[in-house]
Amino acid sequence: MTIKLFGLSPIYFQWNDLLDILIVAFVVYKAIKLFKETRAIQLLKGVALLVAAFFVSGWLELRSLNFILRNTLEIGLFALIVLFQPELKRALERLGGRRLRKFFGFRSSNEESEIKTSNMIDALCEAVGYFKETRTGALLVIERTTPIGDIIATGTSIDAEVSARLLENIFYKGAALHDGAAVIRDGKLCAAGCLLPLSQNMSISSELGTRHRAAIGMSENSDAVVIVVSEETGNISVALGGGLQKNLTKDQLNSKLRTMLIPNNGERGRFFRSQKGGKQQ
Repeated sequence: MTIKLFGLSPIYFQWNDLLDILIVAFVVYKAIKLFKETRAIQLLKGVALLVAAFFVSGWLELRSLNFILRNTLEIGLFALIVLFQPELKRALERLGGRRLRKFFGFRSSNEESEIKTSNMIDALCEAVGYFKETRTGALLVIERTTPIGDIIATGTSIDAEVSARLLENIFYKGAALHDGAAVIRDGKLCAAGCLLPLSQNMSISSELGTRHRAAIGMSENSDAVVIVVSEETGNISVALGGGLQKNLTKDQLNSKLRTMLIPNNGERGRFFRSQKGGKQQ
């Protein structure tokens, strides 16, 4: 195939060249999307700035600066492998495991998986309804496509089916794990007593306590769905993408979770679009 643009010399390529370009573009897009969903994105921006400075210094013939940047980048390659080790490990786990379909953007319609997720949502909402009535503070994280193994590692491993009674015991005021967050992975209660990063967003209302700031902070660092119940008021809130939806009922929570977590239940997260950036209603 031959293409001639703007009167320039014709470009010759075969059909497999186009396929090669499309595959590389797709892989680069997915890699950027993968890092965008992790805390590594800020470091990648810094690396991109150094690379740009390296080429500009070479073009302007700033030899001393170019020499420093060249050596920094050469050493930095090994440093990046060390710094990105958790992210690289998770990415390889996702490529080699059952999340391969999710990585490439496909969605599973497995009925058994949907039933399991539906049962988990019902049990979770039952517990949250109890927390609302008794004004029991609670913080629950539902992992989605972004792995949060570093958060899970800060808590106590449980690995049990999600049940209302189990969650009620975990967040009972005298329980050892009630101050931390419970993490749900693949429809199972993975760990409890986990520590979440606090949001540094200065626009967040001062009325929000540590639990809510932790919920927002967790949602800023991953695509996890974070549910928080206020100990003072019993109000139910959900954090996603750095936004917070407040004052939900148990039934509203159930509906929102089904929309976000079950593939065939409509577009996920639509109600959060106006909430991004830490705005509260």
